[in-house]
Amino acid sequence: MSYQTEITTAAHLIGGNGNPWKGIDAEAVARMRLQNRFQCGLDIARYTAGIMRRDMAAYDADPAAYTQSLGCWHGFIAQQKMIAVKKHFGTTKGRYLYLSGWMIAALRSQFGPLPDQSMHEKTSVPALIEEIYTFLRQADARELSGLFRDLDKARAAGNEVDEQRLLNAIDSHETHVVPIVADIDAGFGNAEATYLLAKKMIEAGACAIQIENQVSDEKQCGHQDGKVTVPHEDFIAKLRAVRYAFLELGVDNGIIVARTDSLGAGLTKQFAVSQQPGDIGDQYNAFLDCEEIEDTTQLNGDVLINRNGKLMRPKRLASGLFQFRAGTGEERCVLDCITSLQNGADLIWIETEKPHIEQIAGMVDRIREVVPNAKLAYNNSPSFNWTLNFRQQVYDAWARDGRDVSAYDRAKLMSADYDGSELGQEADERIRTFQRDAAARAGIFHHLITLPTYHTAALSTDNLAREYFGDAGMLGYVKNVQREEIRQGIACVKHQNMSGSDIGDDHKEYFAGEAALKAGGANNTMNQFAA
Repeated sequence: MSYQTEITTAAHLIGGNGNPWKGIDAEAVARMRLQNRFQCGLDIARYTAGIMRRDMAAYDADPAAYTQSLGCWHGFIAQQKMIAVKKHFGTTKGRYLYLSGWMIAALRSQFGPLPDQSMHEKTSVPALIEEIYTFLRQADARELSGLFRDLDKARAAGNEVDEQRLLNAIDSHETHVVPIVADIDAGFGNAEATYLLAKKMIEAGACAIQIENQVSDEKQCGHQDGKVTVPHEDFIAKLRAVRYAFLELGVDNGIIVARTDSLGAGLTKQFAVSQQPGDIGDQYNAFLDCEEIEDTTQLNGDVLINRNGKLMRPKRLASGLFQFRAGTGEERCVLDCITSLQNGADLIWIETEKPHIEQIAGMVDRIREVVPNAKLAYNNSPSFNWTLNFRQQVYDAWARDGRDVSAYDRAKLMSADYDGSELGQEADERIRTFQRDAAARAGIFHHLITLPTYHTAALSTDNLAREYFGDAGMLGYVKNVQREEIRQGIACVKHQNMSGSDIGDDHKEYFAGEAALKAGGANNTMNQFAA
C-alpha cells in the first residue's frame, strides 16, 4: 500500500470517529503503520519464507544466484549487518542471517559460556529470533523516520522535485527484515519436544529451521569429536515434526534444512529397526563395525545381529555406544541426504572437516543422481583454518602437476613469510572465489559463516584494549574507532539516533504537538556529527 493510500485510509477512519479523534493526524498514523509493517513473528515467517522459496527457484535456474548469511548472537549485531548490506549494496537480496546454536550456548546462556552440546536453555533460541527481528524492524523505523523528516523539510522549502523523490523512496522502501536460518540443534529432545520448540521459533519469525541427525542428549558441535547419530527413521520423525509445526501455524512454505554430521560421526547409540533386507534400517545397520560370531557360549550381555545369514556382534565401546566401520562417512552422508530430501527436507547441510569443493561435490553428484535438484546450505566455518587448508590444496595441486614447490615448506605454510608469495596469492584467490565456485560445482545454494561476529568482537576488542590501555590512551579510541566511523559513514556514530531517540521525538510530536519535550534540540551533542 502506498504512502498516500495509507494517509487516505487513516483519514477516513479518523473522520468516522468524529470530534474525539480530532487530535489524531492521518499522516502520522500512516507513518507509524509503514514503520511497523510486520504485526507479529508469523507475518515475518511467511514473508521471509517466500523470499527463500523465490531465491531457491532462482538458484535452480542459475547457480550464480546463490545466497549468503552471517551468524549473529544479538539483535544489534544482526541490525548492523543489514544496515551495512543496504548501505554497501543497495539491497538485501540474497543476504540472510544465521542463528547459531553454538553462539547461543557460548554467549546467551544463563549458565554462562557453554560448549555446543545443547545444554543451554532452549527457550533462548526463539527469544533471540524475536530479539533479532525487533532490531531489524527498528532499523526500518529509523530509516523511514529519516525519509519522513527529509520530506517535511522539502515541503517546508517548497522543493517539489525533492518531495516527489522522497515520496518515491518511501513507497519503494526495502525492509531490513530478511530470512533467518535458525539452528534447532538436534531438536532438544524427542520429536514432540522438537515440534514444540519449532513452533516457538516459527512464532518468533523463523522461516527456515536447521536440524541435525545427532542424538539430542549426546549432541556435540559438528567440528568436535564424539558425535553420535540416530537411525534415519528417528530423524525423519523430527523432520515431520518441524513440518507439522510450519503447517499448523500457516507457514505452508517454511524451509527445513536437514544436516548430516555423519562424515565426522563414527558412533551410534542404537540399531535401526529393519523390516526387510535392504530397507533404510538395514542400510543403517550395514555400516556397523561387526565381527562374525560362531560360538555364542562365551557371550555375556552382547548384542547380535543377522547380516546376510551370518551372526555378527557389533563392536561396542565402554560407553555402551556402537561404532561404524572406518571410512564409511561419505557413504552415510549420501544416504542421509537422499533420505532426508525424500522425506520432507528442502535443503541439506553436510558438515565437513575442511573447505574442499571436490570433496563436497563428490557427495552431491551422487545425491543428485537420485534427487536432481538437491541443494545445500554450507557452513564456511571459522573452525577451518582457511589459510592453511587452501595453501595446502595449492601446494598439493602444484606438486601433482610437476611444478617446483621446493621454495615452500608444506608443514609451515601458515607462516606470514608466504603471504606475498605466488602460492599464497593463488590460495587467497581460491578462498575469494570459494563460494561462487562451490555454488556452481557442488550445489551449494546458501553459504553461511556460523560464528563470524564472535571472532570480530574478540578481535576488535583486543585491538581497542591494546591501544586505549597503552600509550595511545584516548587516541586509541578516537583514531581507530570514532574517526573511522565518521569517515566510513557508519550510522552508529550517531548512537542516540540508532537507539531510537529521533523516532521517540517524532512520536512525542504526534502525541503532544508543540508541547512535546524533545531530545533532539540544539544542545544534543549528536549535532557534532552532522558534518
